[in-house]
Amino acid sequence: MKMVRVFHYDAFSSKPNKGNPAGVVLDADGLTEKEMQDIALKVGFNETSFPMESDIADLRIRYFTPGHEMNLCGHATMAAILALKTRGLLDKDELMIETGAGILPIKIHTTADQELYITLKQATPTFEEFSGDKRDLASSLGLDIEDLEAELPIIYGSTGLWTLLIPINDLNAFKKMKANNKLFPQILKEMPRASVHPFCLETYDQDAHMHARHFSSPFSGTLEDPVTGTASGVMGAYYAKYIKDDRENELRLLIEQGNEIGKDGRVRVTATKTHDNYDIEITGNAVYVNEFDVEVSR
Repeated sequence: MKMVRVFHYDAFSSKPNKGNPAGVVLDADGLTEKEMQDIALKVGFNETSFPMESDIADLRIRYFTPGHEMNLCGHATMAAILALKTRGLLDKDELMIETGAGILPIKIHTTADQELYITLKQATPTFEEFSGDKRDLASSLGLDIEDLEAELPIIYGSTGLWTLLIPINDLNAFKKMKANNKLFPQILKEMPRASVHPFCLETYDQDAHMHARHFSSPFSGTLEDPVTGTASGVMGAYYAKYIKDDRENELRLLIEQGNEIGKDGRVRVTATKTHDNYDIEITGNAVYVNEFDVEVSR
């Protein structure tokens, strides 16, 4: 057996125990894939990140849920970059990271009060049609079909990870959501491993543009993601494509999430129109909470 140190950060918040918890393992180069998966399972957070050396970028980051590896994770990226930067292990403010979703640029900037913010450019947004049963979909969230917004499309979206974007009529519906994610694969026939991301345009914070919750695929080993970077990014692309005034070339959105489970956090999304799509960036912060050791079998 060997002991591996895990650093716990909460992302998309400056307050410990708010936002989205992520584990970070800083000396990951010597770990096998099986060991990384074992660590993520024992840590139990929605994601644990493993920064390591890369032959094609400044840094490689691998991401694991308790159940499987992910191509990309927004909040675990925020946590990993902050951990490296604040511990003197990263001497750049602009870098490229190798992920399962491609090589992506990172920018680090410091506010006037010395708080670090990290901007991650995500993969090009892609959308695919959902043709499943809307009534069954609503029921899997503990909702009625009338809670779904009929004027906007339910659609799969990805800026690195696929999720089903579900427009909801009003904010009150989010309080009564009780997701049964074991039902998702049979409803999401086109993408049975996708997560589910209900959202609405009514918000608690008057400065926010969208409110959301995020329910995990049952294969991930978790139920709900408190504040989701990748889904917020593709939700920003959805807003730009299906909701916004087409005359705007750049949208800056504030996303709120986690309120219903006491983990409220904020993600800033910038959607910049290109000739045929959008460039999507998310910006967020993170805060150190604690660190602990996990025992791993050799």
